Amino acid sequence: MADNQPFDTLRLALMQDVLPVGLALVERARAGGPAKVVESFTSGASDPLRELRDEGEPAAKGVRERLDQVSPGLGNPVMPVQVAVEEPTAEVVDVIEEGRSPEQEEQQLGEVLARITQRLQALEAQLDQES
Repeated sequence: MADNQPFDTLRLALMQDVLPVGLALVERARAGGPAKVVESFTSGASDPLRELRDEGEPAAKGVRERLDQVSPGLGNPVMPVQVAVEEPTAEVVDVIEEGRSPEQEEQQLGEVLARITQRLQALEAQLDQES
């Protein structure tokens, strides 16, 4: 995987940055000719490449989706992720002990469900922060 990282990074940059800008430039050339293309850089915009990228992103998204239909991961490169698994604690493993009354089991179940709810809320908050 380490050997392919520079190529994957290059392909990701091409798909996310170069493709949308290129498609926006082609569309401007088609609509207004060379003058319209040059106008994007001489109009005095603070970041003309960002504007072109935003302008070409819808078309680039369609191209990437079509490339993914040809070969999954071709248009939208697969990003490497790291996954960590926590070992369950004794508290989680020992959920129900034998010999408990139904009331004790119900109380313990309520505690377990409350913990699950808290962890789900923490996970949702984490996902909201990342997006």
